[in-house]
Amino acid sequence: MTDKVVIFVTAGNRREARRIAKRLVNSRLAACVNLTAPVESVYWWQRKVESSREVLLIIKTRRGLFPRVEAEIRKLHTYKTPEIICLPIIEGSADYLKWLDDSVTPADGSRDR
Repeated sequence: MTDKVVIFVTAGNRREARRIAKRLVNSRLAACVNLTAPVESVYWWQRKVESSREVLLIIKTRRGLFPRVEAEIRKLHTYKTPEIICLPIIEGSADYLKWLDDSVTPADGSRDR
């Protein structure tokens, strides 16, 4: 098991998704964010089934940074209840995981490792 995670977030449009992605990467809270679009989401909202086209963000970071990542997403997101789901990366390429680790800020906010 690693301390690396993937966080899924859906956004209503590419502009919002790109704004969130750039903020997370520029602030070194995420090593990489993939944007996939369009995705069609079918979900319960206000007692009825809804369907909408969205952009899926796939965010790669460290588990210890999740609270800060979530806080940034909530600041920038337009949804009242945004999807913010964190899944562990159990295994991965050693080179990729090292790159991921080197690309994000330590959970304590320091730049020194």
